[in-house]
Order: sequence, then C-alpha cells, then structure tokens
Amino acid sequence: MMQKIKDEEKNNSQITMIAHNITDVCGPRLTNSPGYNHALDWVTQICKTWGLQNAGREAWGEFGKGWSNEQGTLALKVPYYENIIAYPVPWCKSTNKNTRAELIMLDAFDSLTIDKMGDAIKGKIVMIKPGGTTIPDAFKAYATRYGDSSLDNLPDEYMVTRKQMESFLPFIKSNYYTSLYLEKKGAAGLLRSSNGSIDGTVFVDGGAGYAKGYQPTLPEMKTSREDYLKLMRLMKDHQKVELEMNVQNTFYDKDLTGYNVVAEIPGTDPILKSQVVMLGGHLDSWAGGTGATDNGAGCIVTLEAIRILKALGIQPKRTIRIALWGGEEQGLYGSYGYVKKHFGDAADMVLKPEQEKISAYYNLDNGSGKIRGIYTQSNPAVRDIFKAWLAPFADMGANGGVTNSNTGSTDHISFDAVGIPGFQFIQDPLEFETRTHHSNMDTYDHLSIPDLQQAAVIIAAFVYNTAMRTEMIPRKPLPKPEKFVFDFEFPI
Repeated sequence: MMQKIKDEEKNNSQITMIAHNITDVCGPRLTNSPGYNHALDWVTQICKTWGLQNAGREAWGEFGKGWSNEQGTLALKVPYYENIIAYPVPWCKSTNKNTRAELIMLDAFDSLTIDKMGDAIKGKIVMIKPGGTTIPDAFKAYATRYGDSSLDNLPDEYMVTRKQMESFLPFIKSNYYTSLYLEKKGAAGLLRSSNGSIDGTVFVDGGAGYAKGYQPTLPEMKTSREDYLKLMRLMKDHQKVELEMNVQNTFYDKDLTGYNVVAEIPGTDPILKSQVVMLGGHLDSWAGGTGATDNGAGCIVTLEAIRILKALGIQPKRTIRIALWGGEEQGLYGSYGYVKKHFGDAADMVLKPEQEKISAYYNLDNGSGKIRGIYTQSNPAVRDIFKAWLAPFADMGANGGVTNSNTGSTDHISFDAVGIPGFQFIQDPLEFETRTHHSNMDTYDHLSIPDLQQAAVIIAAFVYNTAMRTEMIPRKPLPKPEKFVFDFEFPI
C-alpha cells in the first residue's frame, strides 16, 4: 500500500491544480471574505468530484465581519514623485479617494504623544518613529533545510503559553485603542513597517475590526522598510513630505458566522467505522498575498492526501475526515469551535461521546517544506509507531525524525487541549519565517511543488495506517481543565 500511495502521487498528482485554484483563483482568503467563501465552495465541489462524502461547510460559531481590499496604493508626492510599496491592514477603513496629505512622525504610538502633537495631527498621515535605522544585512540565506542527521531531539517550537498570551494583551489592547484615538484626533491615515519588510517583502497582518461590537480603525498601510526609513530621514531633516494614499475596502456583515469545510471517506468495518481519523490545515489567510505557504500548503497537501486514498479505492476500517479551518489567524477559532462542538470544552473538560471515537488528527501548517518527521506532542507511546510509519519514506527525505517535543500555535493544539492525539509534522523551514509567513510574498511561486508532493504521500500513509490499525492511537493522560490558550475575546 505504501508503494501504491507513492505511485499514485508520482503518476497522477493533482498538487499543482489544487495549489493554483486555492491561491491564484481564490486569492487572499481572509476569514469571511469573498476569497474565503470562494475557497469553501471550491473545496466542497472538488471533494464531491472526487467522490468524498458529506462534503460542505460546517458552522463553528460567530466570527464577525468579512473584509476585502479593492484598491491600495501609496505614493510620495513631495519632494518628488515615487511609488511606495505598501499594503492595507485588514479590517481598516477606507480613505477618501486619493487622499493627499502631509506626513507627520510621532516619537511613540500612545495617547500622550498624540496629545502633545495637538492640532498638528489633524488631516495628516502619521508614521511612527522606527526603533532601528538600518535594514538587516544580506549575508544570511532566506531559505534553509534541515541536515540529514537525526531530528529526534528538536526542542519545543512555536509554543505560546497562556501566560505569554496574557502578557501580549495589554499591548494589543493599547495598539487598537490608540489607533481609534488617532482617528478621533483627525489623522487621515497611519503608516507602519516591520524590520523584516525588506527586498520587496512586506509583512502585513493584524486588525481587530472583524469582531462584533468593535469598530474598524483608521486607514492603515504597512510599507517596505526601505521606503519607511527614507521617509524617516526626510522627516528628521525637516523636509516637507506629502503622500497620496488610496485605500478602498469593503466590509461584509450579512453573515457573521464562521465556517470550516469538511469531507470524508466513510469507514467500512462494522465495529470501527464510527471511529474517525482526521487531517487538515487552515484555509484562511492574510490579505497581503494569496496564502500559499500559510496555509494553502497544508490544505493542498491534505486535500491531495485524501484524494490519493480515494483514488486507490481503499476501504478504511475507520472513517477518514478532512477539515479545513477558518479563523486560525485570529486565534484557532475554526478548529477550536469544531472541537468544542463535537468533542468537549478544554475549560471544564466536560467531554462528549465523540471524543472517545477519534483516533488522531494530523495537521500541516509550517510552510511548503517537505516532511522530515513528526512531533509526538509529549506522547512517547506513539514514538515507535511513527518511526515505523516513516521508515518507507527515508528515500524521500523523511529520515525518521520523531521528537517527543511539542509544537504549538496551530490547529492540532485545539485537539490536544481535550485529550485527543493531535500532531504536527516536522518540515524543512525553507523561507517560511524569513520571507513568506504573513507577507506579500506568500504566493504560488514560493511553493515547493516537489516538497508538497512528498508531504502528501507521507500524510496519506499516516492517515491510512491510523485508519487500518487494530487499535486507536495511544493517548496521553487527560489534561486538567484549563481555559484554552487562544480563547480570548479581542480586544479585552
């Protein structure tokens, strides 16, 4: 069966077709945006075409407003004309068309600094004085791969504790309300930039205006670091600077419900078919790119994995279910809502009958890199099982890396929080953190198609093995009741 899975991918791969449709055709997939809804419909249709059962949307709860950007340009007008690389921040307001205004720079982004500026802010576009005045050097490669040595001892990665989340909240809250205050004082727009936004890459995420009861902030754009530092130097030199900002957005508030999309291959064993094996990734993205590596890649790979199994005509003992999640970027909302609806609430650990019937959930959400192994999520009982399952793919670069460490900040955490075996694969880093994650470079052309094909084969194998083994995947002891790390109303 492992060879059949390899051959199906080699001879009939649909990776490029899936990738093209999710990224190029659907475009940015901000939750509840037209692009996200387009993707929900396309995934539903393609799953039905492949013969999967029960394909369609499933509501997980209330998310909030959708948003799409119709136009976003920024240009320097004085002291000379030049286009500036910039992208609107999701859920910000629109400008008056072609707003031309003088630029002003604040020493800090807080109400005290804004008050000190007084009426000078009115009608101006505002930037915040950057902490650094240079860009990172160009001598370090953007993309890397793991070596072929053992990955068994990787440390914990992407782990965000509740204490850390709580420490972030004052900053998040202050940032949101300061933006509202800046608009109240008459500012026409806001510019910001991050240290890594260099060489044509602009990192742009954030925005709280989706939540019911919270208003969108003033027009805001994230710019390239090079442009931002040039504007800073002009301002420090007391040069008059005028910009033209044109940000046109549309909000969607007719349906505030959040949706995932699911489909399945029903189990066939009279006793085991009520048990479930799940796989997936998050379908939503940010709006600066087309969400190719974050997390089109996870959706592409898991869709291809379940297509492979369906094409091979397997008769799984357990039901195999794919779920692509919404609202991950705002706090794992889609997967957490699904888990709470079907399996139980981590806050009180009152579990539902379905919780006992899910064997495992497999997630992919660390970019486009090939699979090199898997995190056990501190479940040593699965180590030997996973080692054996990876062995047939050593020639494809999956060298049996099975680490007892944890990795966090994505949708398998929702399952792990209620005692369900939830796993994330170890992937080659490539340029995920340095170039594509939450940036305008998160596009089809930054996908590694061969790596995605390799990952689809391995996930198909893991899902097949889980569906066919006599016993369910071993479980850790149930966690104690604890409010879910990402279970915050934003902003508090």
